[in-house]
Amino acid sequence: MIKYNCEKTAQVDVNKLRKGENYMQNNERKEPKILEGCYKSAEHANIVWVCDGAANVGQVGQAVGVLLTNMDKARMCCTTAVGASSKPHLDIAERAKKNIVIDGCENRCASKVLEKAGKKIHYEITISKYLQKVPTLDIYMGNVKKIAQTIMEEAQL
Repeated sequence: MIKYNCEKTAQVDVNKLRKGENYMQNNERKEPKILEGCYKSAEHANIVWVCDGAANVGQVGQAVGVLLTNMDKARMCCTTAVGASSKPHLDIAERAKKNIVIDGCENRCASKVLEKAGKKIHYEITISKYLQKVPTLDIYMGNVKKIAQTIMEEAQL
């Protein structure tokens, strides 16, 4: 497993970041991937709604959402906007090919946001069933990849 290395992040040149240069976790330069607006892609895309909680399982959920989006398996959308009753985001959840929800822990916050909005959940996963919840923001990319693979297989993405 690869542990996220905070020391590499500290070595990033802040001036280059201010100029808009994008760095990957391994400091490899890459052009940013510009996404189509989720409201445009909802009808033909699997929309992923994630937990972004303040523990490892929430951060893994967020990283899995990013990975699935970058792999073009799903399109991550703003869960908080659904909770805030944003009409465009409620419409996205209504029109999605599939609503994929990634909860960090047994609290199921991301799922409850969609449920309270009356939106159908096609697939739901709770990361704490696979990983122990720990009060840290450090995550292992190996865990992110394993959870992403599980979702792709079980949700048939």
